[in-house]
This record gives sequence, C-alpha cells and structure tokens, in this order.
Amino acid sequence: MTKASAPQPKYRRVMLKLGGEALQGKREHGISPETCDAIAQEIKEVKDLGIQLAIVIGGGNIFRGQAGTKHGLDRATGDYMGMLATVINSLALQHALEKHGVHTRVQSAIEMRSVAEPFIRRRAIRHLEKGRVVIFAAGTGNPFFSTDTTAALRANEISAEILLKATKVDGIYTADPQKNPNATRYEKLTYMDALKGRLNVMDSTAFSLCMDNKIPIIVFNLSKRGNIKRVVLGDRIGTLVSE
Repeated sequence: MTKASAPQPKYRRVMLKLGGEALQGKREHGISPETCDAIAQEIKEVKDLGIQLAIVIGGGNIFRGQAGTKHGLDRATGDYMGMLATVINSLALQHALEKHGVHTRVQSAIEMRSVAEPFIRRRAIRHLEKGRVVIFAAGTGNPFFSTDTTAALRANEISAEILLKATKVDGIYTADPQKNPNATRYEKLTYMDALKGRLNVMDSTAFSLCMDNKIPIIVFNLSKRGNIKRVVLGDRIGTLVSE
C-alpha cells in the first residue's frame, strides 16, 4: 500500500487579518495568554504546510481610536494610540509563535527599532521567502486608516494571493446574525456587491484596494479550531469576495 499524500495548500503566500479582540479570549479587554497561545498553535499548523504567511492584527482589545473620539479625543491622536496598541498585540503573538518554534519578525510602520523592524517591503518579502512569519504592526503609520485597510495594502505590497479575514462569525451575512436570527450567509460576493451593500465586515477602502488589484478575500470564523488551515487548504468555508 502506498502512503496517502498529504493535502496541499491552495495558496503559496497568504495575508491573515486578525482582530485585536481575537487575543482577549473571555476577558473584557487586554490579552489572554492562553488564547494567544492557541492561535499561535493554529498558525504553526498552517506554516507546517510550507506556505508564506503575513499577519496584520488590530488593537481593539486595548484601545480603539474611534472610541476615543466619543470622549473628546481628536481622531488623529486616537488613531495613533490605536496603532501603538497593535504593536503590543504583535509582540504578544510573536512571543507565542516563537515559543512554538515559528521564526517571526515584527515590522512596524512607526519606527521603534528597539522592539521591531521598520517596515521595508523588500525585507518583508525576503523574510517570507526564508520561511518566517511577518507581522505588520502600527497600521499604515497614518491616522484615518483601519487595520483592514492595512491588511489590504500590505497584501498588495507583498503580492499575497489571498486575504483571510478572521472574525467571530462564519462569513458575511445579510444582517448581523447575532442580532437578527433571520440573517442569511453569503457563500460568494463580488467586490461591488460588498461595497454597494455597505457590509460592515471590512471598510470600503480595504475592499477597493483588493478589487483594484484582484486579491480575493475570504471571511471566516476564527473561533472554530482548525479553520485557518481549512481555508488555506481550499475548503469551502466562510464567504468568498472576488471578481
């Protein structure tokens, strides 16, 4: 009997977008070391398939810039504070990944050389080619841009084949499924459908960047163990946004 060949990944270079809330687990805010470790284990399983993986993490578990404006903080200052929160999350995930033997580099759009490399596109691509996970921190380095837009921008810069958006639900719905039990899930959407429908899963700038450069997006549920690997292997889960 011949040994069955291992399943092959559908994609060679992947951008994974994680919300900051993904790291907080059951806490109300901050970082849960146990949850961070569990995500790191899943990422290691994906890396073991031989793909090149880049990650962008939000900062909403620590500070969300738009929330600060409700309390009198000007938007630009709030956004810079949110960018620094993403650096904290990136360092936490880097530590968890390297505990599992996954070589990782954090590149920050805001220079802080004692804790992270500055973002340099060609260096990031070289890290990926050498098998390292690259985490892009501090957003784009500019206020008024979300980490979704950062993920779309960096995905284009590194020529990623797919942008994976990890969320709390298993795809894009006609309405918020946690509030509306009659909401139905889309299996596929075009970029224009997503933009015209004002679907809140990603902002319009992120959708537009991916549309202009033909990078498909898959929105899927992170809380189900093994879903990152399933998506990379080409299993039909979540919602696909493409041409």
